[in-house]
Amino acid sequence: MSRVSRLLNSTVEIWREQRVDDGGGGWETSWSLLASVRARLSQPSAGDRQAALQAQADQAMSRLTHVVYIEPGTDVRFGDQLRRAGLTLLVLSVYEPSGAGTYLRLDCTARQPDTGGV
Repeated sequence: MSRVSRLLNSTVEIWREQRVDDGGGGWETSWSLLASVRARLSQPSAGDRQAALQAQADQAMSRLTHVVYIEPGTDVRFGDQLRRAGLTLLVLSVYEPSGAGTYLRLDCTARQPDTGGV
């Protein structure tokens, strides 16, 4: 158990987009549940928000809204979604602190949940 485990006070599901050949030269996409993991969600500080704005200047639609901490070694990547009741977060970046094996920090932005409708 990592040192951060006792601070993980929430559970989120990790979802990843899957692409399947549609047989006509394109593809269909769907989201697949990878895992349910313990996490800590927090609002970013003013400094975090400013750094994210500068780093994402070319991605005007992405805005840092949440910082999430999870266990080290968890399979999570840029573009994955973290979901829990009433909240869907898109993972913008994944960081490991200088003390490897301590935790993973995920910078995320809130998204409207995909309801599958038109």
